[in-house]
Amino acid sequence: MTNQSIKKVAVFTSGGDAPGMNAAVRAVVRTAIYHDLHIFGIHGGYDGMINNRIKRIERPDVANIIQRGGTVLKTARSEEFRTKEGREKAFSNLEYHGIDALVAIGGNGTYTGAKILGEEYNIPIIGIPGTIDNDLAGTDYTIGFDTAINTAIDAVDKIRDTAHAHSRLFIIEMMGRHAGDIALHAGIGSGASKILIPEKSTDLDAMITKLKRSAERQKLFNLIIVAEGEHNGGAMAVADKIIAGGFKKEDVRVTIIGHMQRGGSPSCQDRVLASRLGYVAVDGLMNGKRGMAAGIISDEVVFTPFDEAIKGAKPINQDLVRMAEILAM
Repeated sequence: MTNQSIKKVAVFTSGGDAPGMNAAVRAVVRTAIYHDLHIFGIHGGYDGMINNRIKRIERPDVANIIQRGGTVLKTARSEEFRTKEGREKAFSNLEYHGIDALVAIGGNGTYTGAKILGEEYNIPIIGIPGTIDNDLAGTDYTIGFDTAINTAIDAVDKIRDTAHAHSRLFIIEMMGRHAGDIALHAGIGSGASKILIPEKSTDLDAMITKLKRSAERQKLFNLIIVAEGEHNGGAMAVADKIIAGGFKKEDVRVTIIGHMQRGGSPSCQDRVLASRLGYVAVDGLMNGKRGMAAGIISDEVVFTPFDEAIKGAKPINQDLVRMAEILAM
């Protein structure tokens, strides 16, 4: 039975952008229109909500965006929304437009803001996991992760050619301040010699000893993948320790892939995932769900309360970590 009290829904993207956000927006808009709802777009996340950058969206507005990276609704972080006064402004603008419910696309911070706003003003909100880090509980994969690892692996493949040509050691840093999923998957997919991630402590002395043995075997090159948040301090710090351990400075190179991982056209997998989640978010609202994040686990749609999605631990896949170590031997 559908929720007849919901007539107007707004969608917004918040936090770091992720490839596939536009596909999610498109799915939200088209599903809302299917349910005869008025659909609004909030431009600039919570900051746009506070400053009333809220506009009605029609079907043509989301044509030809499924293949685009970034987010047509723009995104921003908002310190003002952290205050009660800021949230009061935001809700006042939602009321002005007669908005009954929200779909929030983003990561942990987006979910936290949605949880607080929903509780303070009793407005139904469904979250969609849009973050390249794949670090949200309540879903196997987040929107943007697949594209990010494909972008990363494409860059590593190109670096491999240079590493092989010059018989050098390349240390490649990828995004992941708190989660090593991007580095782990890209490292496995690129055949890296070593993968350093925040979830696992790495003995650099032991790694350097192994690299020296590789050099003695006349292995032509090595690729080391480092998540930016790993405990040694990132790629530059790892390179300094390797050089201090006896490697020539000219034979050690560092590449930081950086924000390139966020951009680009979303992969088919991210487009399908985003479309599914956009569709089920509106469907969930129409069926009385609120204060929850939509996700896909084992190819089944699930709804996880914001509290659990925010605080729930999403451990790294230890089988993949062990496999990566074995295959790198």
